[in-house]
Amino acid sequence: MTVAKITEISAASPTSFEDAVQVGVARAAKTLKNITGAWVKDQKVDVEDGKVVRYRVTMKVSFILD
Repeated sequence: MTVAKITEISAASPTSFEDAVQVGVARAAKTLKNITGAWVKDQKVDVEDGKVVRYRVTMKVSFILD
């Protein structure tokens, strides 16, 4: 029987939401093994002087326990 765990992470990128997801999953993969998926729970942007300067995502990352 397989047991999975889900952890919530946040990531940011100056480029796009898609890049923020890539950054978050890549960073999570450095410490979590057997990642099977990620669900983007929330998206937001940081605005300075009327311009978007950072894209942020909150994700739930699932992985299989050894």
